[in-house]
Amino acid sequence: MRPSDFDYELPAERIAQYPPEERGSTRLEVLDRNTGRITHARYAGLSGFLAEGDLLVLNNTKVILARLQARKITGAKIELVLLEKHEGEQELAMYRGRLRQGDRLVTEGGELVVDAIMGEGVACLSSPDGPVAALFQRYGEVPIPPYLRRDAEEVDRERYQTVFAEIPGSVAAPTASLNLTPDILRELGEKGVEITSMTLHVGLGTFLPIRADDLANHVMHREYYHIPASTVEAVRRVRSGRGRVVAVGTTVTRALEHAASRLIAEGAPVALSGEADIFIYPGYEFRVIEGLLTNYHAPRSTVLMLTAAFAGPDFLRRAYAEALEREYRFLSYGDSMLIL
Repeated sequence: MRPSDFDYELPAERIAQYPPEERGSTRLEVLDRNTGRITHARYAGLSGFLAEGDLLVLNNTKVILARLQARKITGAKIELVLLEKHEGEQELAMYRGRLRQGDRLVTEGGELVVDAIMGEGVACLSSPDGPVAALFQRYGEVPIPPYLRRDAEEVDRERYQTVFAEIPGSVAAPTASLNLTPDILRELGEKGVEITSMTLHVGLGTFLPIRADDLANHVMHREYYHIPASTVEAVRRVRSGRGRVVAVGTTVTRALEHAASRLIAEGAPVALSGEADIFIYPGYEFRVIEGLLTNYHAPRSTVLMLTAAFAGPDFLRRAYAEALEREYRFLSYGDSMLIL
Protein backbone atom coordinates (compact mmCIF):
# COMPACT_ATOMS: atom_id res chain seq x y z
CA MET A 1 0.00 0.00 0.00
CA ARG A 2 1.10 3.57 -0.67
CA PRO A 3 0.51 6.85 1.24
CA SER A 4 -1.47 8.12 -1.75
CA ASP A 5 -4.09 5.45 -1.01
CA PHE A 6 -5.01 7.53 2.05
CA ASP A 7 -5.25 10.91 0.39
CA TYR A 8 -8.40 13.02 0.30
CA GLU A 9 -9.21 16.68 -0.21
CA LEU A 10 -9.60 18.52 3.09
CA PRO A 11 -10.78 22.11 2.54
CA ALA A 12 -9.17 24.63 4.92
CA GLU A 13 -12.59 25.76 6.15
CA ARG A 14 -13.32 22.26 7.45
CA ILE A 15 -10.36 22.36 9.87
CA ALA A 16 -11.48 23.45 13.35
CA GLN A 17 -9.23 26.38 14.29
CA TYR A 18 -10.55 26.66 17.84
CA PRO A 19 -12.33 24.35 20.28
CA PRO A 20 -16.12 24.47 20.41
CA GLU A 21 -17.56 27.08 22.75
CA GLU A 22 -18.68 24.33 25.13
CA ARG A 23 -16.72 21.14 25.74
CA GLY A 24 -18.73 18.12 24.65
CA SER A 25 -21.02 19.98 22.26
CA THR A 26 -19.44 18.52 19.11
CA ARG A 27 -20.94 16.04 16.65
CA LEU A 28 -20.43 12.28 16.51
CA GLU A 29 -20.52 10.05 13.45
CA VAL A 30 -21.14 6.42 14.42
CA LEU A 31 -19.98 3.59 12.15
CA ASP A 32 -21.36 0.06 12.53
CA ARG A 33 -18.83 -2.32 10.96
CA ASN A 34 -21.30 -5.22 10.98
CA THR A 35 -24.10 -3.51 9.08
CA GLY A 36 -22.26 -0.77 7.23
CA ARG A 37 -24.69 1.75 8.72
CA ILE A 38 -23.65 5.34 9.48
CA THR A 39 -25.49 7.31 12.15
CA HIS A 40 -25.10 11.05 12.78
CA ALA A 41 -25.41 12.03 16.42
CA ARG A 42 -23.95 14.25 19.16
CA TYR A 43 -20.83 13.58 21.22
CA ALA A 44 -22.82 14.25 24.39
CA GLY A 45 -24.99 11.24 23.48
CA LEU A 46 -22.05 8.83 23.52
CA SER A 47 -23.63 6.66 26.21
CA GLY A 48 -26.46 5.78 23.84
CA PHE A 49 -24.08 3.76 21.68
CA LEU A 50 -22.27 1.86 24.43
CA ALA A 51 -23.70 -0.91 26.60
CA GLU A 52 -23.46 -2.20 30.13
CA GLY A 53 -20.32 -4.29 30.42
CA ASP A 54 -18.33 -2.30 27.86
CA LEU A 55 -14.93 -0.95 28.89
CA LEU A 56 -13.81 2.54 27.90
CA VAL A 57 -10.01 3.00 28.04
CA LEU A 58 -8.73 6.57 28.43
CA ASN A 59 -5.27 8.08 28.01
CA ASN A 60 -4.55 10.15 31.14
CA THR A 61 -1.42 11.83 29.78
CA LYS A 62 -1.06 15.56 30.37
CA VAL A 63 0.13 17.99 27.70
CA ILE A 64 3.09 20.04 28.89
CA LEU A 65 3.86 23.63 27.94
CA ALA A 66 6.47 22.50 25.46
CA ARG A 67 7.15 25.54 23.23
CA LEU A 68 9.63 28.12 24.50
CA GLN A 69 11.25 31.19 22.95
CA ALA A 70 14.95 31.73 23.69
CA ARG A 71 17.90 33.82 22.54
CA LYS A 72 21.56 33.05 22.07
CA ILE A 73 24.12 35.33 23.70
CA THR A 74 24.50 36.92 20.27
CA GLY A 75 20.83 37.86 20.31
CA ALA A 76 19.76 35.34 17.66
CA LYS A 77 16.25 33.94 18.25
CA ILE A 78 15.82 30.22 18.87
CA GLU A 79 12.46 28.46 19.16
CA LEU A 80 12.51 25.30 21.25
CA VAL A 81 9.91 22.53 21.45
CA LEU A 82 10.47 20.06 24.26
CA LEU A 83 9.99 16.49 23.12
CA GLU A 84 7.62 14.00 24.73
CA LYS A 85 8.75 12.20 27.86
CA HIS A 86 10.43 8.81 27.62
CA GLU A 87 11.44 6.74 30.62
CA GLY A 88 14.92 7.57 31.88
CA GLU A 89 15.87 9.88 28.98
CA GLN A 90 17.57 13.26 29.06
CA GLU A 91 15.64 16.41 28.22
CA LEU A 92 15.54 16.72 24.43
CA ALA A 93 14.10 19.54 22.36
CA MET A 94 13.65 20.30 18.71
CA TYR A 95 15.05 23.69 17.77
CA ARG A 96 14.55 26.20 15.00
CA GLY A 97 17.70 28.20 14.28
CA ARG A 98 21.42 27.38 14.52
CA LEU A 99 22.84 25.73 17.60
CA ARG A 100 26.16 24.18 18.59
CA GLN A 101 27.22 22.15 21.58
CA GLY A 102 28.06 24.48 24.45
CA ASP A 103 25.76 27.30 23.36
CA ARG A 104 24.03 29.12 26.20
CA LEU A 105 20.45 30.26 25.70
CA VAL A 106 18.63 32.95 27.63
CA THR A 107 14.90 32.60 28.26
CA GLU A 108 12.36 34.67 30.15
CA GLY A 109 12.86 32.58 33.26
CA GLY A 110 16.44 31.39 33.21
CA GLU A 111 19.26 29.91 31.19
CA LEU A 112 19.62 26.77 29.12
CA VAL A 113 22.80 25.01 28.05
CA VAL A 114 23.13 22.92 24.89
CA ASP A 115 24.87 19.78 26.14
CA ALA A 116 24.80 17.98 22.80
CA ILE A 117 23.44 18.18 19.28
CA MET A 118 21.66 14.91 18.56
CA GLY A 119 21.03 15.49 14.85
CA GLU A 120 17.84 16.10 12.86
CA GLY A 121 17.23 19.39 14.65
CA VAL A 122 17.26 17.90 18.16
CA ALA A 123 19.41 19.13 21.06
CA CYS A 124 20.03 17.82 24.57
CA LEU A 125 19.49 20.57 27.13
CA SER A 126 20.24 21.27 30.78
CA SER A 127 19.79 24.31 32.99
CA PRO A 128 21.71 25.73 35.96
CA ASP A 129 18.38 27.10 37.18
CA GLY A 130 16.77 23.71 37.81
CA PRO A 131 14.91 21.04 35.83
CA VAL A 132 14.47 21.89 32.15
CA ALA A 133 10.88 20.62 32.13
CA ALA A 134 10.00 22.92 35.06
CA LEU A 135 11.40 25.92 33.15
CA PHE A 136 9.25 25.09 30.12
CA GLN A 137 6.18 24.48 32.28
CA ARG A 138 6.51 27.88 33.92
CA TYR A 139 7.40 30.00 30.91
CA GLY A 140 6.43 27.92 27.88
CA GLU A 141 3.44 27.93 25.57
CA VAL A 142 0.87 25.28 24.65
CA PRO A 143 2.24 23.22 21.70
CA ILE A 144 -0.89 23.42 19.56
CA PRO A 145 -0.71 21.50 16.25
CA PRO A 146 1.33 23.17 13.48
CA TYR A 147 -1.55 22.90 10.99
CA LEU A 148 -3.55 25.46 12.99
CA ARG A 149 -1.09 28.09 11.72
CA ARG A 150 -1.62 30.41 14.68
CA ASP A 151 0.01 31.17 18.00
CA ALA A 152 -1.31 29.50 21.12
CA GLU A 153 -3.88 31.57 23.03
CA GLU A 154 -5.24 31.50 26.55
CA VAL A 155 -8.16 29.26 25.51
CA ASP A 156 -5.69 26.56 24.46
CA ARG A 157 -4.26 26.23 27.98
CA GLU A 158 -7.56 24.75 29.15
CA ARG A 159 -9.02 23.21 26.04
CA TYR A 160 -5.94 21.50 24.54
CA GLN A 161 -6.08 19.25 27.60
CA THR A 162 -8.51 16.54 28.71
CA VAL A 163 -10.53 16.97 31.90
CA PHE A 164 -8.81 13.89 33.35
CA ALA A 165 -5.21 14.72 32.37
CA GLU A 166 -2.92 13.51 35.12
CA ILE A 167 0.58 12.39 34.08
CA PRO A 168 2.71 15.15 32.43
CA GLY A 169 4.71 14.22 29.34
CA SER A 170 2.83 14.77 26.05
CA VAL A 171 3.52 17.45 23.46
CA ALA A 172 0.26 16.75 21.61
CA ALA A 173 -3.16 16.03 23.07
CA PRO A 174 -5.06 12.72 22.86
CA THR A 175 -7.67 14.59 20.88
CA ALA A 176 -10.47 12.00 20.79
CA SER A 177 -11.11 12.69 24.47
CA LEU A 178 -10.86 16.49 24.45
CA ASN A 179 -14.67 16.62 24.41
CA LEU A 180 -15.27 14.17 27.22
CA THR A 181 -16.82 15.93 30.20
CA PRO A 182 -17.52 14.87 33.80
CA ASP A 183 -21.22 14.68 32.91
CA ILE A 184 -20.61 12.37 29.94
CA LEU A 185 -18.33 10.16 32.03
CA ARG A 186 -20.93 10.04 34.80
CA GLU A 187 -23.67 9.02 32.36
CA LEU A 188 -21.46 6.24 31.02
CA GLY A 189 -20.78 4.99 34.53
CA GLU A 190 -24.49 5.06 35.44
CA LYS A 191 -25.20 2.94 32.37
CA GLY A 192 -22.72 0.30 33.52
CA VAL A 193 -19.85 1.18 31.20
CA GLU A 194 -16.58 0.61 33.04
CA ILE A 195 -13.94 3.33 32.67
CA THR A 196 -10.24 2.78 33.13
CA SER A 197 -7.06 4.57 32.08
CA MET A 198 -3.48 4.16 30.95
CA THR A 199 -0.74 6.57 29.89
CA LEU A 200 0.87 7.14 26.52
CA HIS A 201 2.93 10.30 26.06
CA VAL A 202 2.03 11.65 22.62
CA GLY A 203 4.97 12.92 20.57
CA LEU A 204 5.55 15.27 17.66
CA GLY A 205 5.98 12.19 15.49
CA THR A 206 2.20 12.04 15.23
CA PHE A 207 2.42 15.02 12.84
CA LEU A 208 5.34 13.73 10.74
CA PRO A 209 4.64 12.85 7.09
CA ILE A 210 5.38 9.41 5.69
CA ARG A 211 8.33 9.67 3.33
CA ALA A 212 8.44 6.02 2.20
CA ASP A 213 6.67 5.18 -1.08
CA ASP A 214 5.64 1.79 0.31
CA LEU A 215 3.99 1.67 3.76
CA ALA A 216 5.89 -1.52 4.53
CA ASN A 217 9.09 0.56 4.56
CA HIS A 218 7.88 3.24 6.98
CA VAL A 219 9.61 3.36 10.37
CA MET A 220 7.17 4.45 13.06
CA HIS A 221 8.13 6.88 15.83
CA ARG A 222 8.12 5.48 19.37
CA GLU A 223 6.07 6.71 22.31
CA TYR A 224 6.35 5.65 25.95
CA TYR A 225 3.31 4.00 27.56
CA HIS A 226 2.33 2.53 30.91
CA ILE A 227 -0.71 0.31 31.46
CA PRO A 228 -1.53 -0.20 35.18
CA ALA A 229 -2.25 -3.69 36.46
CA SER A 230 -5.84 -2.62 37.21
CA THR A 231 -6.35 -1.76 33.53
CA VAL A 232 -4.78 -5.05 32.43
CA GLU A 233 -7.20 -6.86 34.75
CA ALA A 234 -10.18 -4.88 33.43
CA VAL A 235 -9.30 -5.61 29.79
CA ARG A 236 -8.98 -9.34 30.48
CA ARG A 237 -12.25 -9.43 32.41
CA VAL A 238 -14.22 -7.65 29.70
CA ARG A 239 -12.70 -9.75 26.92
CA SER A 240 -13.75 -12.92 28.73
CA GLY A 241 -17.33 -11.66 29.01
CA ARG A 242 -19.77 -10.03 26.61
CA GLY A 243 -18.47 -6.48 26.77
CA ARG A 244 -16.28 -4.61 24.30
CA VAL A 245 -12.92 -2.93 24.85
CA VAL A 246 -13.38 0.58 23.40
CA ALA A 247 -10.22 2.63 22.94
CA VAL A 248 -10.60 6.39 23.28
CA GLY A 249 -8.19 7.47 20.59
CA THR A 250 -5.42 6.10 18.43
CA THR A 251 -2.95 6.62 21.29
CA VAL A 252 -4.77 4.10 23.48
CA THR A 253 -5.08 1.77 20.49
CA ARG A 254 -1.34 1.80 19.79
CA ALA A 255 -0.50 1.07 23.42
CA LEU A 256 -3.02 -1.76 23.85
CA GLU A 257 -2.13 -3.39 20.54
CA HIS A 258 1.63 -3.02 21.12
CA ALA A 259 1.22 -4.77 24.48
CA ALA A 260 -1.31 -7.30 23.14
CA SER A 261 0.68 -10.49 23.68
CA ARG A 262 1.43 -9.55 27.30
CA LEU A 263 -1.97 -7.99 27.88
CA ILE A 264 -4.00 -11.08 27.02
CA ALA A 265 -1.53 -13.62 28.43
CA GLU A 266 -2.47 -15.88 31.33
CA GLY A 267 -1.27 -15.27 34.86
CA ALA A 268 -1.69 -12.55 37.45
CA PRO A 269 -2.17 -9.09 35.92
CA VAL A 270 0.89 -6.85 36.21
CA ALA A 271 1.62 -3.32 35.03
CA LEU A 272 2.96 -3.15 31.49
CA SER A 273 5.31 -0.51 30.08
CA GLY A 274 7.05 -0.08 26.77
CA GLU A 275 7.85 2.08 23.77
CA ALA A 276 5.04 1.80 21.22
CA ASP A 277 6.48 1.87 17.72
CA ILE A 278 3.72 -0.21 16.15
CA PHE A 279 2.55 0.95 12.70
CA ILE A 280 -1.05 -0.07 12.13
CA TYR A 281 -2.50 0.13 8.63
CA PRO A 282 -5.03 -1.94 6.63
CA GLY A 283 -4.25 -5.63 6.82
CA TYR A 284 -3.49 -5.47 10.54
CA GLU A 285 -5.50 -7.86 12.72
CA PHE A 286 -6.58 -6.18 15.96
CA ARG A 287 -6.05 -8.33 19.03
CA VAL A 288 -7.45 -6.18 21.85
CA ILE A 289 -9.79 -3.36 20.89
CA GLU A 290 -13.36 -3.86 19.65
CA GLY A 291 -14.37 -0.22 19.43
CA LEU A 292 -12.63 3.06 18.65
CA LEU A 293 -13.58 6.65 19.46
CA THR A 294 -11.44 8.97 17.37
CA ASN A 295 -11.30 12.36 15.65
CA TYR A 296 -11.01 13.06 11.92
CA HIS A 297 -7.43 12.83 10.74
CA ALA A 298 -5.26 14.58 8.18
CA PRO A 299 -4.70 13.05 4.73
CA ARG A 300 -1.86 10.52 4.48
CA SER A 301 -1.34 10.47 8.27
CA THR A 302 -0.47 7.33 10.22
CA VAL A 303 -3.50 7.88 12.48
CA LEU A 304 -5.78 7.93 9.44
CA MET A 305 -4.25 4.63 8.33
CA LEU A 306 -4.85 3.10 11.78
CA THR A 307 -8.48 4.21 11.65
CA ALA A 308 -8.84 2.76 8.13
CA ALA A 309 -7.41 -0.53 9.38
CA PHE A 310 -10.11 -0.74 12.04
CA ALA A 311 -13.11 0.54 10.07
CA GLY A 312 -12.10 -0.83 6.67
CA PRO A 313 -10.70 1.57 4.02
CA ASP A 314 -13.83 1.71 1.85
CA PHE A 315 -16.20 2.19 4.80
CA LEU A 316 -14.00 4.92 6.28
CA ARG A 317 -13.73 6.67 2.92
CA ARG A 318 -17.53 6.76 2.70
CA ALA A 319 -17.83 8.05 6.27
CA TYR A 320 -15.31 10.83 5.64
CA ALA A 321 -17.16 11.85 2.48
CA GLU A 322 -20.44 12.08 4.43
CA ALA A 323 -18.76 14.07 7.20
CA LEU A 324 -17.34 16.56 4.71
CA GLU A 325 -20.68 16.85 2.95
CA ARG A 326 -22.43 17.52 6.27
CA GLU A 327 -19.79 20.10 7.24
CA TYR A 328 -18.27 18.27 10.20
CA ARG A 329 -15.24 19.98 11.79
CA PHE A 330 -11.97 18.10 11.28
CA LEU A 331 -8.70 17.48 13.17
CA SER A 332 -7.78 18.12 16.82
CA TYR A 333 -10.48 20.59 17.86
CA GLY A 334 -13.13 19.06 15.64
CA ASP A 335 -15.90 16.49 15.72
CA SER A 336 -15.49 12.77 16.42
CA MET A 337 -16.25 9.33 15.08
CA LEU A 338 -17.20 6.17 16.99
CA ILE A 339 -16.46 2.88 15.20
CA LEU A 340 -18.07 -0.28 16.59
